[in-house]
Amino acid sequence: MKLTKIALAASLAFQATIFAQESKSPFSLEGEFRPRTELRNNGFSKTALEGSEGYWRTDVRAALGVGYKTETINTYLLFQEVFVFGDRAQTATNGNSNFRVQEAWADLRLTKESSFKIGRQQLSYDDQRILGALDWAQQARTHDVGVLKVNTGGYAIDFGLAFNSDGQDNIYNTAAAFSYKNMVFGHFNKKFGAFNLSVLLLGNEFQDGTDPDGAGPLLASDNKSFLKTGGLHMDYALKVVKLSANAYLQDGYRLNDVEVDNAYLLSLDAAFKLSSVFGASVGTEIISGKESATSMGFFPLYGTNHKFNGTMDRFYVGNYANANGLVDFHAGISANLKHDFTLGLDALYFKEQSLTKDYMGTELDFVVGKKFKGYAIKGGYSQYFEPSRIVNDKSNQNWAWLMLVVKPKFL
Repeated sequence: MKLTKIALAASLAFQATIFAQESKSPFSLEGEFRPRTELRNNGFSKTALEGSEGYWRTDVRAALGVGYKTETINTYLLFQEVFVFGDRAQTATNGNSNFRVQEAWADLRLTKESSFKIGRQQLSYDDQRILGALDWAQQARTHDVGVLKVNTGGYAIDFGLAFNSDGQDNIYNTAAAFSYKNMVFGHFNKKFGAFNLSVLLLGNEFQDGTDPDGAGPLLASDNKSFLKTGGLHMDYALKVVKLSANAYLQDGYRLNDVEVDNAYLLSLDAAFKLSSVFGASVGTEIISGKESATSMGFFPLYGTNHKFNGTMDRFYVGNYANANGLVDFHAGISANLKHDFTLGLDALYFKEQSLTKDYMGTELDFVVGKKFKGYAIKGGYSQYFEPSRIVNDKSNQNWAWLMLVVKPKFL
């Protein structure tokens, strides 16, 4: 099966190359090679305990995308493999089973103001707090969904609908990481001069496909729960300052009827242009936490969560779903220097939002980047300072990374 996929990818790439020799070819062919080396198990994602030993690992995204675009249709196929250096023997005849069709979609022009995009695709809106492409993760995130897009009178309106199944029946086991059986959403955007306003309404239906009591086969209506998320994203851009804000509510039930009662996310950020070189930012985010053992807080579902609450991924990146929420105060400085060289330094202060409301720690993130002709190099170093109540933790909690990004345009 994997060999068939590789042959298909190679065949499509070859055909696109041949057709592209003609003028004004509708074909495009692009690739990506993105290795990233990281220091793990030393404070990244969770507290490193005394006696644990950090280690270095390199994982890679390797991708090849083929596009075809005319006046009435835009299609795209993206083949991708994510692998870790050393995850197979040098003489192995098979791979790591991570080669897959990452994207496969067609965008059909309906009218001058509307289109319908269906297939495996990214959903990325606004600052990606609720729906994002998750590009930091090597595997990224895509959805199998149909989206009706309308642009009229300065309004951009998207309606999306997804129905998922994992077998030959109508049972869908969504026991992992907020994977949904069904999803419906509407996104509305309008710009009023310097003011940008978006409204997002999102509904997710989950289903536990297991049968713990062995009473018999599950019905399509069994073990379902529904979660509603909605809110606003706002930007106001002036010459030297840009203000951004989020306000979202979440209500209903997570998987297995775990209640979420009027949970919320609120944020406000200001980015200042100090000069042609230097910038600064300051902001806060409040995410409500659980109020009891049976009532959970807000979770930012399918966003690019690595972008928020520090780069060490201590919060809401495959973790922290059933915790006491978060209050995040942050400030940073940045510099865009000559020769496409960038620097950034952020400081973040964390505490719980609900119940004990404990101090959760402080984080410093340093990021550097340099663009070259045909590729870019990025890297960073982060330090986390644990609260004194944490016991048996290593005295030095840190994370470091270095990434090469090569994205050739073959056609």
